Amino acid sequence: MKQRSTQVLKVDSVRKDYGAMTACCDVSLSLRRGEVLGVVGESGSGKSTLLKCLAGAERPSSGTIHISSEGEMVDLWAMDEALREQFLPSAISLIHQNPRDGIRLNVSAGGNIAEPLLVNGERYYGTLRDTSLEWLERVNIDADRIEDLPRTFSGGMQQRLQIARGLATHPRLVLMDEPTGGLDVSVQAKLLDLIRKLVREMGIAAIVVTHDIGVARLLADRLMVMQRGRVIEEGLTDQVLDDPHHPYTQLLVSSVLQA
Repeated sequence: MKQRSTQVLKVDSVRKDYGAMTACCDVSLSLRRGEVLGVVGESGSGKSTLLKCLAGAERPSSGTIHISSEGEMVDLWAMDEALREQFLPSAISLIHQNPRDGIRLNVSAGGNIAEPLLVNGERYYGTLRDTSLEWLERVNIDADRIEDLPRTFSGGMQQRLQIARGLATHPRLVLMDEPTGGLDVSVQAKLLDLIRKLVREMGIAAIVVTHDIGVARLLADRLMVMQRGRVIEEGLTDQVLDDPHHPYTQLLVSSVLQA
């Protein structure tokens, strides 16, 4: 229980401006091991900008992002660039909506999983292959596909391979950007079950950015609703969705019920 309560992420008053436009304004949150935070809102609400700041892809205009490292919380954007680039691959994994943005199509399935392990310093071929085989099994891809190129896989298989690649290094924080977008309903359901299982088993802290209330309800322990760059409502997922207080959240929930 003590491990599960360890803080992984603390965000204080993050703001991101693009010229005169504010994409993300005064966002604060915290996240612990084994916990999933859902971030919902329409296009332009600021959720994707927030994700880019957390992933180390965009420097916030103001505010701080602290991530756990060897028992201490370190300021992501106070690091020099070289140290941050070294730190990010082992600490944070980003799962893209389009799996082709997160895997290499001209590298075998096994090679895709092994590559980030190599970056993290693993050099023994036997370990790399065994880990690749283990992760193919964990994401329900046949072991005999280990040498196949991802372009021969279905969209759902490509997404499962991206998840294997992203989690094989055991990151402390996983960021998921519309992880089931573009997949049919039956494939979505299986993928959501897989993500939920892996996050719980590994004790990972995860943030799921989505416009799909159903995805948020299935995956997230807590929910944060954004509109025009600001957090307008947050709390336990069931509480927010079953008894929304803000008119915008009420509109999001009612639109799902009427669909």
